[in-house]
Amino acid sequence: MPMIPVVCRSCGARVLARKSSWNQTSVQWNSDATARCAERAEEQQISAPGSRGVFLACSALTESIVDAVRHGALAIVDDAVQIPT
Repeated sequence: MPMIPVVCRSCGARVLARKSSWNQTSVQWNSDATARCAERAEEQQISAPGSRGVFLACSALTESIVDAVRHGALAIVDDAVQIPT
C-alpha cells in the first residue's frame, strides 16, 4: 500500500504517511513540511548546539494522521490485508 499525503491541521505541513497498524506509522517528511512544523522547530531550539538531534514525533501531526484514519482517508494496512481461507 503506498504512502498517502496527510496535512497537519495545526501547521499545514504536508507529509506522506502509511499506517501498517494502529501502533506503527511511517512518515516521510520533505523540506517544506520540516520547515512548517512548530514542534520540530522547538526541538531544534532545545537540542545541543551542533547536534542533529532526534525528532521522534509531532503530536499535532499524529492527531491529524489518526483523524485521517478515522475519516477513511488513510487505511491501516493490517486491516486491508485479506487472508485467503
